[in-house]
Amino acid sequence: MTVIENEYLRVTIRQQGAELTSIQNKTTGIEHLWQADASVWAWHAPTLFPVVGGLVNDELLVQGQAYKLPRHGFARNSTFILDENSRQQATFSLPYSNKTLEVYPYKFDFQIIYTLIDNALRVTYKVINLDDKTIYFSVGGHPAFNVPFHAGEQYEDYYLEFETEEPLVTNLLSSAGYFTGETAPVSLEGKKLRLSADLFSRDALVFKNIRSKLVTIKSDKHGESLSVEYPHFEHLGIWAKQGAPFLCIEPWLGYADAKGGNADISQKEAIHSLKHGHTFEAAYYISV
Repeated sequence: MTVIENEYLRVTIRQQGAELTSIQNKTTGIEHLWQADASVWAWHAPTLFPVVGGLVNDELLVQGQAYKLPRHGFARNSTFILDENSRQQATFSLPYSNKTLEVYPYKFDFQIIYTLIDNALRVTYKVINLDDKTIYFSVGGHPAFNVPFHAGEQYEDYYLEFETEEPLVTNLLSSAGYFTGETAPVSLEGKKLRLSADLFSRDALVFKNIRSKLVTIKSDKHGESLSVEYPHFEHLGIWAKQGAPFLCIEPWLGYADAKGGNADISQKEAIHSLKHGHTFEAAYYISV
């Protein structure tokens, strides 16, 4: 495990997926990251790359050729290289290989950089195009946070507060994880979304092109909170396994295919392109 820490936070990261495994508040002693109970959901905070969400038939289409690529891509199951590790920063990289080229025919270097800044953890995604052509990709975070914060509290004591008051509409997913084309309004109390055991009975809430770029987990019982700020991300997913004591806040650049068919990656909805020799960078922040 790789450790970074300052006076506020102690963070650990494993090489598989360069995945966060702990975010501990050193002031309160609270462990904020879900501890991957395999009987419930066996992840802490997987990174989604080079696709976000499901592909129809698990197939990525590139210039007429189909490549088998699982839901959320391969980064979360890949072993990253630890490039740099100082007291308050760690940089991991996943370069292309013969194995990645079999499922994603682009040459790249994908980096995840974790940096502590006072009471916040900055998570930076960097994609470097090492190919001789434009490459296409999506990327997103999937951190799961413990809710409630303290023993003896109830999930229903908590709510998610959005930065701005805006009408929220979720894009509905099929049982296979594809968009159905249907939407549904999400009931808010001003800027507050109350947490409940049945909130995710129809799978994740997916907000395309959301205006709010900051969401905060808060409680009716105390003033402690956790915020996720995602200034560079256009879309947001909110999810928990039904009845489980955690909440995933997922900043996305890209999302799943629509039910009924998939398109060439260059035409895929919400896809990002990167020209030869260029570098892409986007960051989000977790603060307590």
